[in-house]
Amino acid sequence: MNESLLRELVPAVIGILVRRGADFASAEDAVQEALIRALDTWPGDPPRDPRAWLVAAAWRRFLDAARAEASRRGRELTVEAEPPAGPAPATDDTLRLYFLCAHPALPQSSAVALTLRAVGGLTTRQIAAAHLVPEATMAQRISRAKRRIAGLPLDRPGDLGTVLRVLYLVFNEGYGGDVDLAAEAIRLARQLVALTGEPEVAGLLALMLLHHARRASRTGPGGRLVPLAEQDRSRWDTRLIAEGVTILQAALARDRLGEYQAQAAIAALHADARSAGETDWVQIVEWYDELLLLTGSPVVRLNRAVAVGEADGPQAGLAALAGVDPGLPRYAAVRAYLLERAGDLEQAAELYAEATRAATSVPERDHLTREAARVRQLLRRPDRGRLR
Repeated sequence: MNESLLRELVPAVIGILVRRGADFASAEDAVQEALIRALDTWPGDPPRDPRAWLVAAAWRRFLDAARAEASRRGRELTVEAEPPAGPAPATDDTLRLYFLCAHPALPQSSAVALTLRAVGGLTTRQIAAAHLVPEATMAQRISRAKRRIAGLPLDRPGDLGTVLRVLYLVFNEGYGGDVDLAAEAIRLARQLVALTGEPEVAGLLALMLLHHARRASRTGPGGRLVPLAEQDRSRWDTRLIAEGVTILQAALARDRLGEYQAQAAIAALHADARSAGETDWVQIVEWYDELLLLTGSPVVRLNRAVAVGEADGPQAGLAALAGVDPGLPRYAAVRAYLLERAGDLEQAAELYAEATRAATSVPERDHLTREAARVRQLLRRPDRGRLR
């Protein structure tokens, strides 16, 4: 079975059923049933037109389900006659499905799962494994999401910003099970770029490619987190970096700057430096200023403080940090880093230890624990006053 072909066909087939009158949830269920039948029959008897076969099989499943529902409720349901056989229309409904799956009525976790199922063509088992949750839990999440949007018309989908946030969430879910969510998000983003031509969509794709290029160097033995400054840059994927930079330059040339383009520009500057010491921190600060104007995000302000500390020294970084909410995740870690660079090892050690309790993942917690131990070791050195 050609899994890539099936994933490309799923959104188109769902869209055809929806246009024929099926609601989204029923159409998606019918297509999944048709896929199961395809897995049983195609290896021995492949169809000449896979999409037409799936449309016919899914439509029959939908009609069967509609009749069964009508029987359970004790009333008759008028069902349109099955359409005549023939080639399925070539209309691409992928974009409409993106927007429907990212509907504002859905929680983001449900929108991510539904996007992977309906647009990405993944099975519930694959999505559950990638999110490290039981299959039954993921099945309930997807079912609730479909019920929630079952009565919503297709002319009330989420906006492009919601779609992009969902895709970036998919990318940041990490790696696990037999599906690489980062690679899957990149595949879906490529489709969306082709469908919309929007510079901000291209900016998100560029951002994903630039981050994904560093994947091999991000962790060491046993899943140990490796900070950007310590990563082996010879392991970065230069092909992905070049592609990401090319896509970003084309998007920026259209002069419609958005937050994903700004983030991608920062990632590109990191990727362009042959070593951590050669990073153009001054230009990175300028891009953080642009990003702050676009978003006003406290997290952006926190990251900007780090960049200012690198560009203008730790005291300048601490001054930039003064206006940031101390309750933010990683605030303590950032302040500890800047204080250590400023020579205040005692407070840095305390803050690294505090940051471990606010860590959002086990690798991050372990990394901060090692940092706290390292700074405490420096405090015990008799020559620590001459270290800086």
